[in-house]
Amino acid sequence: MKRFSKEIIAWYLINKRDLPWRNTNDAYLIWLSEIILQQTRVDQGMAYYLKFASNFPTVKHLAKAHSDKVMKLWQGLGYYSRARNLHETSQIIASVYKGKFPDVYEDILSLKGIGEYTAAAIASFAFNKPHAVVDGNVYRVLSRVFGIETPIDSSMGKKEFYQLANELIDKKNPGLFNQAIMELGAIQCKPINPDCSLCPLNAMCVAFAKKRITELPVKEKKTKVRNRFLYYIVVNYKGKTIINKRIGNDIWKNLYDFPLIETAKELSETEFFGSEQWQQFIGETSYTITSVSSIHKHILSHQKIFARFVEINCKSSFSKLVSDTAIIINNKDIQKYAVPRLVDIYLEKRIKEK
Repeated sequence: MKRFSKEIIAWYLINKRDLPWRNTNDAYLIWLSEIILQQTRVDQGMAYYLKFASNFPTVKHLAKAHSDKVMKLWQGLGYYSRARNLHETSQIIASVYKGKFPDVYEDILSLKGIGEYTAAAIASFAFNKPHAVVDGNVYRVLSRVFGIETPIDSSMGKKEFYQLANELIDKKNPGLFNQAIMELGAIQCKPINPDCSLCPLNAMCVAFAKKRITELPVKEKKTKVRNRFLYYIVVNYKGKTIINKRIGNDIWKNLYDFPLIETAKELSETEFFGSEQWQQFIGETSYTITSVSSIHKHILSHQKIFARFVEINCKSSFSKLVSDTAIIINNKDIQKYAVPRLVDIYLEKRIKEK
């Protein structure tokens, strides 16, 4: 066990990447980096981290921010519940903990949007508490080195890996150990084509010895993906348009998009404009169709979105098309609002074409 810890820490001190959140023990900034890097690569998340740290240098600054500004800064990063939880939790820390980040693992874990991994990361990196982190990188390292075939997405697997990680952790340097094992998985023990000849653990690695690198780690579940067909209605009347704030428990909550019609299957233009859904939406409003986009495909973790943007010019006021969650804005002001990446791509393309 001591050899494992010694080898990866020695490797880390030589090979680690210079990342800004590693140069601080500020729990707020560490928490911020961990939330941003969930489901996000370091090269993509870096700009967002720097942007958030600059706009909200302390948890109190984030707590006081308007939710629209938080969502706008997060735009393009995806998994938007992270941003909503980040903002809500900052307000809890500001009010309940008087702006001071809690330093007890159980208190950290109780905060919204913080699971066992993130709580362990904050506790060890900011406060040097001996709580092992277990993320995808750690699962991969441990499963390969120790030849563990228990599925990492099973309850038994999670328990087994957490127990092993906590047995291996360097109690004197838990933060350093956690950084080291995560970094090893990120840049050395990679999912595909890892260079095992340069790995500090190759002499003790079961998967390397038995040529089972590609077989580990094991997962037992496959994510079910459903297809969704969205038709966005981009309305124009005297330089104004309608945008809708998404407030339901669906994707992109608290972001803005255009009025939307969702269908059970892909429809041709004739089928769409002849559909009951379209007739109910447009009512007696007089309009002309200016364009119908090609399909914009957008892949999420559990969904495949197939979207088309239907642009119409209204000949008279479109006030009857405005729902309770919608607002009327000047066309040029759309850039001020946080929108899903799918809509942002459409807007970028439209600007280029004009």
